[in-house]
Amino acid sequence: MSAPAAASAQDSDAAFYASVPVFDAFDQVADPARYRPLPDGWVIGNADIVKSTQAKAAGRAKAVNLAGAAVIAGVTNALAGEQVAYVFGGDGASFAVPARLAEPAAAALAAVAAWATHELELPMRCGMVPIAAIRAAGLDVLLARYAASPDVRYALFAGGGLRWADGQIKAGRFVLAPAGADAQPDLTGLSCNWEQVPSSLGTILTVILVPRGRFDAPAFTDLVKRLNALLADASQARCPLPEGGPPLRWPPTGLGLLARVRRRPGEWAIWLRVKLAAETLFGTVLLWTGWKAGSFDPARYRRELVANADFRGYDDGLRMTLDCTLAQADRIEALLAQARAQGVARYGTHREDAALMTCIAPLPSRSDHVHFIDGAAGGYTLAALQIKADA
Repeated sequence: MSAPAAASAQDSDAAFYASVPVFDAFDQVADPARYRPLPDGWVIGNADIVKSTQAKAAGRAKAVNLAGAAVIAGVTNALAGEQVAYVFGGDGASFAVPARLAEPAAAALAAVAAWATHELELPMRCGMVPIAAIRAAGLDVLLARYAASPDVRYALFAGGGLRWADGQIKAGRFVLAPAGADAQPDLTGLSCNWEQVPSSLGTILTVILVPRGRFDAPAFTDLVKRLNALLADASQARCPLPEGGPPLRWPPTGLGLLARVRRRPGEWAIWLRVKLAAETLFGTVLLWTGWKAGSFDPARYRRELVANADFRGYDDGLRMTLDCTLAQADRIEALLAQARAQGVARYGTHREDAALMTCIAPLPSRSDHVHFIDGAAGGYTLAALQIKADA
Protein backbone atom coordinates (compact mmCIF):
# COMPACT_ATOMS: atom_id res chain seq x y z
CA MET A 1 0.00 0.00 0.00
CA SER A 2 1.41 3.41 -0.97
CA ALA A 3 2.03 6.02 1.74
CA PRO A 4 -0.92 8.23 0.66
CA ALA A 5 -3.24 5.19 0.54
CA ALA A 6 -2.06 4.02 3.97
CA ALA A 7 -2.63 7.48 5.43
CA SER A 8 -6.09 7.60 3.87
CA ALA A 9 -6.97 4.18 5.32
CA GLN A 10 -5.73 5.24 8.76
CA ASP A 11 -7.80 8.43 8.56
CA SER A 12 -10.85 6.37 7.58
CA ASP A 13 -10.39 4.07 10.58
CA ALA A 14 -10.03 7.06 12.90
CA ALA A 15 -13.20 8.56 11.45
CA PHE A 16 -15.07 5.32 12.12
CA TYR A 17 -13.96 5.22 15.76
CA ALA A 18 -14.96 8.86 16.15
CA SER A 19 -18.43 8.00 14.82
CA VAL A 20 -19.04 5.34 17.49
CA PRO A 21 -20.81 6.92 20.47
CA VAL A 22 -19.11 6.76 23.86
CA PHE A 23 -21.41 6.43 26.86
CA ASP A 24 -20.70 6.20 30.58
CA ALA A 25 -24.02 4.91 31.95
CA PHE A 26 -23.93 1.12 31.76
CA ASP A 27 -27.73 0.87 31.75
CA GLN A 28 -27.52 2.01 28.09
CA VAL A 29 -25.62 -1.16 27.11
CA ALA A 30 -28.62 -2.65 25.28
CA ASP A 31 -29.57 0.57 23.46
CA PRO A 32 -29.20 -0.19 19.71
CA ALA A 33 -28.57 3.50 19.01
CA ARG A 34 -25.21 3.19 20.77
CA TYR A 35 -23.85 0.66 18.24
CA ARG A 36 -22.34 1.06 14.76
CA PRO A 37 -21.61 -1.73 12.22
CA LEU A 38 -17.95 -2.39 11.53
CA PRO A 39 -16.82 -1.12 8.12
CA ASP A 40 -16.40 -3.55 5.23
CA GLY A 41 -13.01 -5.22 5.11
CA TRP A 42 -12.54 -5.50 8.87
CA VAL A 43 -11.45 -8.75 10.50
CA ILE A 44 -12.39 -10.41 13.79
CA GLY A 45 -9.63 -12.11 15.79
CA ASN A 46 -10.56 -14.72 18.36
CA ALA A 47 -8.66 -16.99 20.75
CA ASP A 48 -9.61 -19.37 23.54
CA ILE A 49 -7.93 -21.95 25.73
CA VAL A 50 -8.68 -25.54 24.74
CA LYS A 51 -10.17 -27.48 27.68
CA SER A 52 -10.24 -24.39 29.89
CA THR A 53 -12.91 -25.98 32.10
CA GLN A 54 -10.52 -28.78 33.06
CA ALA A 55 -7.68 -26.30 33.58
CA LYS A 56 -9.77 -24.20 35.96
CA ALA A 57 -10.98 -27.31 37.77
CA ALA A 58 -7.31 -28.18 38.29
CA GLY A 59 -6.75 -24.85 40.06
CA ARG A 60 -5.25 -22.99 37.10
CA ALA A 61 -7.81 -20.18 36.81
CA LYS A 62 -5.12 -17.52 37.27
CA ALA A 63 -3.07 -18.98 34.40
CA VAL A 64 -6.15 -19.28 32.16
CA ASN A 65 -7.12 -15.64 32.77
CA LEU A 66 -3.52 -14.59 32.17
CA ALA A 67 -3.55 -16.35 28.79
CA GLY A 68 -6.80 -14.62 27.83
CA ALA A 69 -5.42 -11.20 28.75
CA ALA A 70 -2.17 -12.05 26.92
CA VAL A 71 -4.13 -12.01 23.64
CA ILE A 72 -5.09 -8.39 24.29
CA ALA A 73 -1.62 -7.38 25.46
CA GLY A 74 0.11 -9.10 22.55
CA VAL A 75 -2.12 -7.61 19.85
CA THR A 76 -2.30 -4.07 21.27
CA ASN A 77 1.46 -3.97 21.82
CA ALA A 78 2.10 -5.20 18.27
CA LEU A 79 -0.21 -2.50 16.93
CA ALA A 80 1.20 0.25 19.15
CA GLY A 81 -0.38 3.61 18.39
CA GLU A 82 -3.47 2.07 16.80
CA GLN A 83 -6.92 1.84 18.35
CA VAL A 84 -7.94 -1.80 18.87
CA ALA A 85 -11.45 -2.82 19.90
CA TYR A 86 -11.17 -5.87 22.15
CA VAL A 87 -13.10 -7.85 24.74
CA PHE A 88 -11.84 -10.19 27.47
CA GLY A 89 -13.67 -13.51 27.79
CA GLY A 90 -12.03 -15.16 30.79
CA ASP A 91 -10.46 -18.07 28.91
CA GLY A 92 -9.72 -16.06 25.78
CA ALA A 93 -10.41 -12.79 24.00
CA SER A 94 -11.76 -11.31 20.77
CA PHE A 95 -10.83 -8.17 18.87
CA ALA A 96 -11.66 -6.29 15.68
CA VAL A 97 -9.14 -4.62 13.36
CA PRO A 98 -9.29 -3.00 9.91
CA ALA A 99 -7.89 -4.87 6.93
CA ARG A 100 -4.63 -2.89 6.93
CA LEU A 101 -3.84 -4.24 10.43
CA ALA A 102 -5.02 -7.82 9.90
CA GLU A 103 -1.59 -9.24 9.03
CA PRO A 104 0.37 -7.88 12.03
CA ALA A 105 -2.57 -8.68 14.32
CA ALA A 106 -2.63 -12.28 13.06
CA ALA A 107 1.13 -12.61 13.58
CA ALA A 108 0.81 -11.32 17.16
CA LEU A 109 -2.13 -13.64 17.83
CA ALA A 110 -0.22 -16.66 16.52
CA ALA A 111 2.76 -15.74 18.72
CA VAL A 112 0.54 -15.50 21.82
CA ALA A 113 -1.03 -18.88 20.99
CA ALA A 114 2.42 -20.46 20.76
CA TRP A 115 3.50 -18.81 24.03
CA ALA A 116 0.37 -19.96 25.90
CA THR A 117 0.77 -23.49 24.55
CA HIS A 118 4.47 -23.88 25.31
CA GLU A 119 5.08 -21.54 28.25
CA LEU A 120 1.84 -21.99 30.20
CA GLU A 121 1.02 -25.49 28.92
CA LEU A 122 -2.41 -24.21 27.95
CA PRO A 123 -3.10 -25.03 24.29
CA MET A 124 -4.71 -22.04 22.62
CA ARG A 125 -6.93 -22.14 19.53
CA CYS A 126 -7.09 -18.95 17.46
CA GLY A 127 -8.32 -17.60 14.16
CA MET A 128 -9.13 -14.53 12.07
CA VAL A 129 -12.58 -14.21 10.48
CA PRO A 130 -13.40 -11.57 7.81
CA ILE A 131 -16.47 -9.47 8.46
CA ALA A 132 -17.59 -10.40 4.93
CA ALA A 133 -17.92 -14.06 5.98
CA ILE A 134 -19.96 -13.07 9.03
CA ARG A 135 -22.34 -10.95 6.95
CA ALA A 136 -22.64 -13.70 4.36
CA ALA A 137 -23.95 -15.89 7.19
CA GLY A 138 -26.69 -13.33 7.90
CA LEU A 139 -25.08 -11.86 11.02
CA ASP A 140 -23.13 -8.70 11.80
CA VAL A 141 -20.64 -7.15 14.21
CA LEU A 142 -21.72 -3.87 15.77
CA LEU A 143 -19.42 -1.82 17.99
CA ALA A 144 -20.15 0.49 20.92
CA ARG A 145 -17.77 2.08 23.41
CA TYR A 146 -18.36 2.22 27.16
CA ALA A 147 -16.38 4.66 29.30
CA ALA A 148 -15.84 2.77 32.54
CA SER A 149 -13.89 5.82 33.75
CA PRO A 150 -12.58 9.05 32.22
CA ASP A 151 -9.40 7.17 31.27
CA VAL A 152 -10.62 3.82 29.88
CA ARG A 153 -13.10 2.94 27.13
CA TYR A 154 -14.07 -0.69 26.65
CA ALA A 155 -15.45 -2.10 23.41
CA LEU A 156 -18.91 -3.69 23.35
CA PHE A 157 -19.96 -5.98 20.48
CA ALA A 158 -23.42 -6.98 19.29
CA GLY A 159 -25.01 -8.52 16.20
CA GLY A 160 -24.17 -12.20 16.73
CA GLY A 161 -20.98 -12.12 14.68
CA LEU A 162 -18.50 -12.70 17.49
CA ARG A 163 -20.25 -15.86 18.70
CA TRP A 164 -20.52 -17.13 15.12
CA ALA A 165 -16.81 -16.47 14.54
CA ASP A 166 -15.92 -18.33 17.74
CA GLY A 167 -18.02 -21.32 16.64
CA GLN A 168 -16.44 -21.36 13.20
CA ILE A 169 -12.91 -21.37 14.62
CA LYS A 170 -13.80 -24.18 17.03
CA ALA A 171 -15.13 -26.10 14.02
CA GLY A 172 -11.74 -25.76 12.30
CA ARG A 173 -12.46 -22.88 9.90
CA PHE A 174 -10.49 -19.61 9.63
CA VAL A 175 -7.90 -21.12 12.00
CA LEU A 176 -4.43 -19.64 12.47
CA ALA A 177 -1.53 -21.99 13.01
CA PRO A 178 0.43 -21.06 16.14
CA ALA A 179 3.84 -19.57 15.58
CA GLY A 180 6.99 -21.56 16.34
CA ALA A 181 7.73 -22.73 19.87
CA ASP A 182 10.30 -19.95 20.26
CA ALA A 183 7.81 -17.17 19.44
CA GLN A 184 8.15 -14.15 21.72
CA PRO A 185 5.01 -12.00 21.78
CA ASP A 186 5.38 -8.53 23.29
CA LEU A 187 3.47 -8.88 26.57
CA THR A 188 4.69 -5.63 28.10
CA GLY A 189 2.40 -4.54 30.93
CA LEU A 190 0.73 -7.91 31.48
CA SER A 191 0.70 -8.88 35.15
CA CYS A 192 -1.11 -10.94 37.77
CA ASN A 193 0.40 -9.64 41.01
CA TRP A 194 -2.79 -9.07 42.99
CA GLU A 195 -4.38 -11.68 45.22
CA GLN A 196 -7.90 -13.09 45.05
CA VAL A 197 -10.68 -10.77 46.20
CA PRO A 198 -13.06 -12.44 48.69
CA SER A 199 -16.72 -11.49 48.52
CA SER A 200 -17.67 -8.82 51.05
CA LEU A 201 -21.43 -9.03 50.46
CA GLY A 202 -22.04 -12.78 50.32
CA THR A 203 -21.08 -14.29 46.96
CA ILE A 204 -19.26 -13.54 43.72
CA LEU A 205 -21.86 -14.02 40.99
CA THR A 206 -20.82 -14.39 37.35
CA VAL A 207 -23.59 -13.80 34.81
CA ILE A 208 -23.75 -14.35 31.05
CA LEU A 209 -27.03 -13.39 29.36
CA VAL A 210 -27.59 -14.05 25.64
CA PRO A 211 -30.68 -13.03 23.62
CA ARG A 212 -32.72 -15.78 21.98
CA GLY A 213 -33.20 -13.61 18.92
CA ARG A 214 -31.96 -10.14 17.98
CA PHE A 215 -30.21 -8.19 20.69
CA ASP A 216 -32.37 -5.15 19.90
CA ALA A 217 -35.66 -7.05 20.39
CA PRO A 218 -37.83 -5.03 22.81
CA ALA A 219 -38.27 -7.98 25.19
CA PHE A 220 -34.49 -8.42 25.54
CA THR A 221 -33.67 -4.73 25.91
CA ASP A 222 -36.38 -4.51 28.57
CA LEU A 223 -34.84 -7.50 30.36
CA VAL A 224 -31.41 -5.83 30.43
CA LYS A 225 -32.98 -2.64 31.81
CA ARG A 226 -34.69 -4.62 34.56
CA LEU A 227 -31.45 -6.39 35.40
CA ASN A 228 -29.52 -3.11 35.56
CA ALA A 229 -32.24 -1.70 37.81
CA LEU A 230 -31.57 -4.54 40.24
CA LEU A 231 -27.90 -3.55 40.22
CA ALA A 232 -28.52 0.12 40.97
CA ASP A 233 -28.23 -0.43 44.74
CA ALA A 234 -24.49 -0.83 45.44
CA SER A 235 -25.25 -2.20 48.91
CA GLN A 236 -26.77 -5.27 47.21
CA ALA A 237 -24.50 -5.77 44.18
CA ARG A 238 -21.34 -4.05 42.95
CA CYS A 239 -17.90 -4.44 41.41
CA PRO A 240 -15.99 -7.09 43.38
CA LEU A 241 -13.02 -4.78 43.97
CA PRO A 242 -13.00 -3.00 47.35
CA GLU A 243 -11.90 0.62 47.58
CA GLY A 244 -8.15 0.51 47.15
CA GLY A 245 -8.16 -2.65 45.08
CA PRO A 246 -7.53 -6.34 45.86
CA PRO A 247 -5.38 -7.63 48.71
CA LEU A 248 -1.59 -7.59 48.34
CA ARG A 249 1.01 -10.01 49.61
CA TRP A 250 4.69 -10.58 48.98
CA PRO A 251 5.87 -12.57 47.25
CA PRO A 252 2.71 -12.51 45.14
CA THR A 253 0.93 -15.77 44.37
CA GLY A 254 1.39 -15.04 40.68
CA LEU A 255 5.17 -14.58 40.79
CA GLY A 256 5.81 -17.84 38.93
CA LEU A 257 3.35 -16.86 36.20
CA LEU A 258 4.88 -13.41 35.95
CA ALA A 259 8.25 -15.08 35.38
CA ARG A 260 6.76 -16.94 32.42
CA VAL A 261 5.47 -13.65 30.99
CA ARG A 262 8.83 -11.95 31.35
CA ARG A 263 11.21 -14.82 30.51
CA ARG A 264 13.43 -14.31 27.46
CA PRO A 265 15.53 -16.88 25.56
CA GLY A 266 18.79 -17.63 27.34
CA GLU A 267 17.79 -15.85 30.55
CA TRP A 268 18.62 -17.74 33.72
CA ALA A 269 15.45 -18.75 35.54
CA ILE A 270 16.96 -18.19 38.99
CA TRP A 271 18.23 -14.71 38.10
CA LEU A 272 14.83 -13.80 36.65
CA ARG A 273 13.04 -14.93 39.83
CA VAL A 274 15.42 -12.86 41.97
CA LYS A 275 14.93 -9.82 39.76
CA LEU A 276 11.13 -10.15 39.80
CA ALA A 277 11.09 -10.74 43.56
CA ALA A 278 12.96 -7.47 44.07
CA GLU A 279 10.80 -5.63 41.56
CA THR A 280 7.52 -6.83 43.08
CA LEU A 281 8.79 -6.10 46.59
CA PHE A 282 9.50 -2.50 45.58
CA GLY A 283 6.04 -2.14 44.02
CA THR A 284 4.32 -3.77 46.99
CA VAL A 285 6.08 -1.45 49.46
CA LEU A 286 4.97 1.57 47.44
CA LEU A 287 1.37 0.36 47.34
CA TRP A 288 1.37 -0.55 51.04
CA THR A 289 2.89 2.72 52.21
CA GLY A 290 1.56 5.12 49.59
CA TRP A 291 5.05 6.49 48.96
CA LYS A 292 5.44 8.12 45.56
CA ALA A 293 8.22 7.17 43.15
CA GLY A 294 8.82 9.61 40.33
CA SER A 295 5.54 10.08 38.46
CA PHE A 296 3.96 6.99 40.06
CA ASP A 297 1.39 7.87 42.73
CA PRO A 298 0.20 4.68 44.49
CA ALA A 299 -2.94 6.30 45.94
CA ARG A 300 -3.99 7.54 42.51
CA TYR A 301 -3.18 4.17 40.94
CA ARG A 302 -5.38 2.34 43.46
CA ARG A 303 -8.30 4.69 42.77
CA GLU A 304 -7.91 4.29 39.02
CA LEU A 305 -7.55 0.53 39.33
CA VAL A 306 -11.06 0.25 40.79
CA ALA A 307 -12.57 2.83 38.41
CA ASN A 308 -11.02 1.14 35.34
CA ALA A 309 -12.09 -2.41 36.28
CA ASP A 310 -13.67 -4.44 33.48
CA PHE A 311 -16.24 -6.35 35.53
CA ARG A 312 -19.15 -6.00 33.08
CA GLY A 313 -19.54 -5.71 29.34
CA TYR A 314 -21.32 -6.95 26.23
CA ASP A 315 -19.99 -9.32 23.54
CA ASP A 316 -23.06 -10.81 21.84
CA GLY A 317 -24.38 -11.21 25.36
CA LEU A 318 -24.26 -9.39 28.65
CA ARG A 319 -21.47 -10.54 30.98
CA MET A 320 -20.88 -9.50 34.58
CA THR A 321 -18.85 -10.55 37.60
CA LEU A 322 -20.49 -9.07 40.69
CA ASP A 323 -20.15 -9.08 44.44
CA CYS A 324 -23.73 -9.72 45.61
CA THR A 325 -25.72 -10.37 48.72
CA LEU A 326 -27.22 -13.84 48.63
CA ALA A 327 -30.71 -12.35 48.44
CA GLN A 328 -29.77 -10.17 45.47
CA ALA A 329 -28.13 -13.11 43.70
CA ASP A 330 -31.40 -15.03 44.17
CA ARG A 331 -33.39 -12.12 42.70
CA ILE A 332 -31.05 -11.86 39.69
CA GLU A 333 -31.27 -15.58 38.96
CA ALA A 334 -35.07 -15.56 39.37
CA LEU A 335 -35.36 -12.73 36.82
CA LEU A 336 -33.14 -14.60 34.36
CA ALA A 337 -34.99 -17.89 34.87
CA GLN A 338 -38.27 -16.14 34.08
CA ALA A 339 -36.78 -14.66 30.90
CA ARG A 340 -35.56 -18.10 29.82
CA ALA A 341 -38.99 -19.62 30.44
CA GLN A 342 -40.52 -16.88 28.29
CA GLY A 343 -38.09 -17.58 25.43
CA VAL A 344 -36.43 -14.16 25.72
CA ALA A 345 -32.88 -15.22 26.57
CA ARG A 346 -30.46 -17.95 27.58
CA TYR A 347 -28.26 -17.49 30.60
CA GLY A 348 -25.56 -19.01 32.74
CA THR A 349 -24.53 -18.08 36.27
CA HIS A 350 -21.87 -19.24 38.68
CA ARG A 351 -21.43 -18.49 42.38
CA GLU A 352 -18.14 -18.66 44.25
CA ASP A 353 -16.31 -17.09 47.17
CA ALA A 354 -13.80 -14.81 45.44
CA ALA A 355 -12.92 -12.90 42.28
CA LEU A 356 -9.65 -12.65 40.36
CA MET A 357 -8.03 -9.71 38.58
CA THR A 358 -5.58 -9.74 35.63
CA CYS A 359 -3.97 -6.47 34.57
CA ILE A 360 -2.42 -4.73 31.58
CA ALA A 361 -0.49 -1.66 32.70
CA PRO A 362 2.42 -0.93 30.34
CA LEU A 363 3.12 2.36 32.15
CA PRO A 364 1.64 2.41 35.67
CA SER A 365 2.33 6.16 35.84
CA ARG A 366 -0.36 6.62 33.16
CA SER A 367 -4.08 6.41 33.93
CA ASP A 368 -5.24 4.08 31.11
CA HIS A 369 -4.25 0.79 32.76
CA VAL A 370 -6.93 -1.92 32.43
CA HIS A 371 -8.01 -4.67 34.83
CA PHE A 372 -10.07 -7.72 33.87
CA ILE A 373 -12.27 -9.33 36.54
CA ASP A 374 -13.44 -12.96 36.59
CA GLY A 375 -14.51 -15.48 39.18
CA ALA A 376 -11.49 -16.93 40.97
CA ALA A 377 -12.29 -20.59 40.33
CA GLY A 378 -14.68 -20.84 37.39
CA GLY A 379 -16.48 -17.63 36.60
CA TYR A 380 -17.14 -17.01 32.93
CA THR A 381 -16.03 -20.48 31.83
CA LEU A 382 -18.57 -22.28 34.02
CA ALA A 383 -21.36 -19.80 33.28
CA ALA A 384 -20.72 -20.32 29.56
CA LEU A 385 -21.12 -24.09 30.01
CA GLN A 386 -24.72 -23.54 31.13
CA ILE A 387 -25.37 -21.47 28.01
CA LYS A 388 -24.06 -24.28 25.80
CA ALA A 389 -26.29 -26.80 27.58
CA ASP A 390 -29.29 -24.56 26.90
CA ALA A 391 -28.56 -24.04 23.18
